[in-house]
Amino acid sequence: MTDMQTYEKILRDRQRELESRLSRIDVDLGRTKEQDSDDRATESENDEVLEGLGQAGQEELRAIGAALDRIAKGTYGTCVRCGEPISEERLGAVPYAPLCEDCMG
Repeated sequence: MTDMQTYEKILRDRQRELESRLSRIDVDLGRTKEQDSDDRATESENDEVLEGLGQAGQEELRAIGAALDRIAKGTYGTCVRCGEPISEERLGAVPYAPLCEDCMG
């Protein structure tokens, strides 16, 4: 398996994981709320946390989609700002990274 195939597999696996998690969040947010006011307050706080997780998941999905587009175009691993290569260490930590360390900083 080439490095590009490895990164694509990592990205697609993470994409599936996030889509599954977001689906569960949607189900949880769509549940009927309790009538008891104490329970409703707790559910409201939980919903806020779930919404935050959902928003972060959506942002990561967009970044993964953009990285998969770069793979398809043959520009993956190249900084979208300066055109220099993104280090293997950075891609290993954040496989959807669009910027090199210098441009990120």
